Amino acid sequence: MLHKFAKLVAGCTVLLVLAGSLVTSTDSGLSVPDWPTTYGQNMFTFPMSKWVGGIFYEHSHRLIASTVGLLTIVLAAWLWVAEPRRWIKRLGVVALAAVIVQGLLGGLTVRYFLPAPVSTAHAALAEIFFCLTVAIALFTSPGWIGGEGQVDDAVLRRTATATSVLVYAQILVGAAMRHTGAGLAIPDFPLMFGHLIPDHWDARIAVHFAHRLGALLVTLSILATSAHIWYHHRGQRALARPATLIVALAGIQITLGALTVLSQRNVWINSAHVVCGALVLTTSLVITLRSWRVRFAMVRGHDRGARRSTGPARPELADGRLQTDQVRLEPDTTNATGMRA
Repeated sequence: MLHKFAKLVAGCTVLLVLAGSLVTSTDSGLSVPDWPTTYGQNMFTFPMSKWVGGIFYEHSHRLIASTVGLLTIVLAAWLWVAEPRRWIKRLGVVALAAVIVQGLLGGLTVRYFLPAPVSTAHAALAEIFFCLTVAIALFTSPGWIGGEGQVDDAVLRRTATATSVLVYAQILVGAAMRHTGAGLAIPDFPLMFGHLIPDHWDARIAVHFAHRLGALLVTLSILATSAHIWYHHRGQRALARPATLIVALAGIQITLGALTVLSQRNVWINSAHVVCGALVLTTSLVITLRSWRVRFAMVRGHDRGARRSTGPARPELADGRLQTDQVRLEPDTTNATGMRA
């Protein structure tokens, strides 16, 4: 039940990312000029008859954010009471702290009239919070606890981790592009001012070009990670399925990015581009965490279903730590004749 609730929180966070992207895409960030009230009224009692124009997008975003915040409080409390693994309890607290800071950053964007650094930080933290909710849902899943998809592959760990870092960096550049008005700084696609590389530059063109270059790097990294999984671990469904999914999402994301430019930043296409980017990030995160699953088990022994990469399971304490006092390792002192020294 806890796992299902964690998935619910992650699903609601997708809606929150969509709502936030619609606020930016429709330039509705200051449609409600005060915070935390809405035109001087409690946001929860603000009459629906006044949800018109940009107010609809901004006010809806606040309500969804408040709902996600409430759900995160419940999730953190539930983890603290019911989850035996101490590090999962702490992760729930971190998620709660992240959503609180996220709300404060949202308020600051309104109070200080949408400053680009604060708005970009707001978007960046939103992605981190989404990753936290997905991670909690993964860590509480029966598959994770049972050791599903557990492989000891150093190459996969490196490529998957690098991919996740690149995807997040790409999202940061995209957020900076959106919040500095650089979305159409290069108005054509796939060429740039009719050339492979822009023939003139300014700050906004540089940010936009960096985002396009980043898309190429991310795509190559995703293909490398997925190809490695398909070749070496095709029988591991816990890895093969997200590997296939992330390639499909990357293809959709590139298409949406192109259509965003060609449609002159259509509101829904632009917003779908943001949401799809978040899904690419969290899918990459799932692959990365699963690639590290065996290391988690070996180093911390933090799950009941954890197994050593070689050898049988070892008994654990209630909080998920390995019971080591029942196992005493001694050096092999057997000499060449087979006798003990």
